[in-house]
Amino acid sequence: MNSATVRALLVRGMIAGVLAGLAAFGFAFLVGEPSVDAAIAFESAHSQEHGEEELVSRALQSTAGLATAALVYGIALGGITALAFCFAMGRIGRFGARATAALIALGGFVTVALVPFLKYPASPPAVGDPATLDQRTALFLLMIALSVLLAVGALLLGRGLAPRWGSWNAAVAAGAAFVTVLAVAMAFLPAGDALPEHFPAAVLWEFRLASLGVQALLWAALGLILGPLAARVLEPRGAQRPTSEDPTAPPASAPAH
Repeated sequence: MNSATVRALLVRGMIAGVLAGLAAFGFAFLVGEPSVDAAIAFESAHSQEHGEEELVSRALQSTAGLATAALVYGIALGGITALAFCFAMGRIGRFGARATAALIALGGFVTVALVPFLKYPASPPAVGDPATLDQRTALFLLMIALSVLLAVGALLLGRGLAPRWGSWNAAVAAGAAFVTVLAVAMAFLPAGDALPEHFPAAVLWEFRLASLGVQALLWAALGLILGPLAARVLEPRGAQRPTSEDPTAPPASAPAH
């Protein structure tokens, strides 16, 4: 794949990221913000410090701030996904552009969002000690890196076993190895912060479900949008259709008299 094609796919990945970011913003605003407001209300009611002036208003945080964060994250993720697509295209099987993009998005959601969420789920305001914020952030990033590295190792293991075990058996063995090593790593990593006393369980559940939903929607939109955009670059319309001027095209059958 030449540099011009990679550049074109990178631009299309960022365009897909913009659209996916807009979808994620809409979902987060409609579904996630009510639980954030409820968590902030709980924090304010149980906080010993009152009357502090907000540097950024809550209205600005939940609209322009949330939209900016979703768009920046979507663009960055779209560019990274496009580069992963360039590397994976033709290397993970005989898949077209749409199927490859869907597989990349599915793998990204599982390794970058779902697996770290199982160990360190997102927490709303009032959950977590501010003094441990840096530690919790480092552990979350470590979980992402570990998940991605194990997924790459499982993919290489599956490809190495496929010639001897067959594709299906190799995929099952690689998946089992990924889950096993990941479970052991999760067992040894430190746990997250405990919930504050009397924090509403329904608010926590709704916030975490919304957080995972945002990630699922973002990755799904990336895969579904990037596929057709990439296909336009790699599979230009009419490239496989012989024309009458093509000397290699088979001659047309003579009309019957």
